[in-house]
Amino acid sequence: MKSVNDADFETEVLKNDKPVLVDFWAEWCAPCRMVAPVLEEIAKEHGDKISIVKLNIDENPQVPARYGIMQIPTMNVYSGGEVVKQIMGAKPKAAMLRELAEFI
Repeated sequence: MKSVNDADFETEVLKNDKPVLVDFWAEWCAPCRMVAPVLEEIAKEHGDKISIVKLNIDENPQVPARYGIMQIPTMNVYSGGEVVKQIMGAKPKAAMLRELAEFI
């Protein structure tokens, strides 16, 4: 899975032709570590329809502040430069696939 940062967020996420799920995470966040392998599997299986990227909130504070990210893991789906869905908390793969069904 690709990582994005404050500097390339607009290019990699907002201007992307397909929907992009951004996983807002931090190294110290145990639920973030739980959801990471689930997102990697989904990225491998559905990467042709949706891009999945990670953004470390400790290293890149500007984007999370802009989108009001107050707890992690939070996953925003962006399409056409806008947030079209927000998923909060670690979820099992089946639940995550249900949340993303409209995009995959």
